[in-house]
Amino acid sequence: MGVTISERAAQHVSNFLAKRGKGVGIRLGVRTSGCSGMAYKLEFVDELDPSDLVFETHGVKVLVDPKSLPYLEGTELDFVREGLNEGFKFNNPNVKDQCGCGESFNV
Repeated sequence: MGVTISERAAQHVSNFLAKRGKGVGIRLGVRTSGCSGMAYKLEFVDELDPSDLVFETHGVKVLVDPKSLPYLEGTELDFVREGLNEGFKFNNPNVKDQCGCGESFNV
């Protein structure tokens, strides 16, 4: 199943990579943090790591480290605008609970 990215998020990432003038995609992972236990980490990637798992959707590469994949399997990364706010949204079917502020989750 892997990890996917919505068309809207792919366009946002592609535009940002073009402005940067470099980059091969984005890396999505998890880290221990927050009141619910885990938090997402997202960063732009300039070079592939040999251990990266690569998922490509809408022309954008999403790289995931093997340790994070069990927590992210089936996740879709979306980009949403709600009023004046905009940002990435993680549609993760593995999440059992998340904190009230939305910064962390557990599976």
